[in-house]
Amino acid sequence: MFSSETEIPALRSLSCRTLMTAGLKTKLDRRGNSFSLCSIINAKSGRCGENCRFCAQSSHHRTNSPVYPLKNTEEIVADARKAKKNGANHFSIVTSGRGLHEKNLDRVIETVTAIRDKVGIKVCASLGILNTEDFKRLKKAGLARYHHNLESSREFFPKICSSHTFQDRLDTIKAARLAGLEICSGGIIGLGESEEDRVSLALTLKEYDIDSAVINILIPLAGTPMADHTPMAVNDILRTIALFRLILPDIPLRLAAGRETALADFLSSAFLAGADGMMIGGYLTRHGRSPEKDLAFIQDIKKIWTSSLPG
Repeated sequence: MFSSETEIPALRSLSCRTLMTAGLKTKLDRRGNSFSLCSIINAKSGRCGENCRFCAQSSHHRTNSPVYPLKNTEEIVADARKAKKNGANHFSIVTSGRGLHEKNLDRVIETVTAIRDKVGIKVCASLGILNTEDFKRLKKAGLARYHHNLESSREFFPKICSSHTFQDRLDTIKAARLAGLEICSGGIIGLGESEEDRVSLALTLKEYDIDSAVINILIPLAGTPMADHTPMAVNDILRTIALFRLILPDIPLRLAAGRETALADFLSSAFLAGADGMMIGGYLTRHGRSPEKDLAFIQDIKKIWTSSLPG
């Protein structure tokens, strides 16, 4: 198992099959047959001033992404109830834009408290770039975890966004951690980055001691600069999952957007490579599989894991 950066070249020299075997063994040895489920609500959509090249919600691109202001508390609470019914352990409020203005932040804080009191599910949020005082207010209201993706490696990030920096994202994670929040972070693979970039991202997540890791796989969306981007090879996706598991052995490794389309018939292979979590119930601007189909899939994966556990 991975223990230091000096082992990276040796790991990368392994075949996909060998990496997957090591990834699954690490997952079962360190985390047993646990499976983590989360769900999100696109609570405020579109008209984002940032220029991330992959994102359908950026105002720099002409897409059919929905545009609407912050949803009301009742609607978000109803979605949280649905997420809990579907088996999600965490429910995240996600808003578009660089960050939230004070009025909208106040409303989100009220909503976090309402979900905590009325639903009884762990509440997360992804609200862009905020400061420590904002995070302290969210924590006091009952927020458990903050989600803020790094998207890619420090080296590759300038190729996908220039309206803010990789350091801005790191500083946001630091501020959330300082306020006492758990951290969920990760990125998108298949943007044109190298395997070296993917490993660099995983190592940064390890350095910042995040509590949950997320891997999205690029969905080339019409109207974005990456609309015609060549899909990532399944072999490379599975290698990435295994490498992330070996570098991050003790935390949930969650697959989110792109898992159905990019992996298709090979989706189960991702959970034989070390992944042990999913986003259920859809994504920001795209529908996912039905929760019923995902829950049945999870039970099948757990049976395979159980048969692989020692003893």
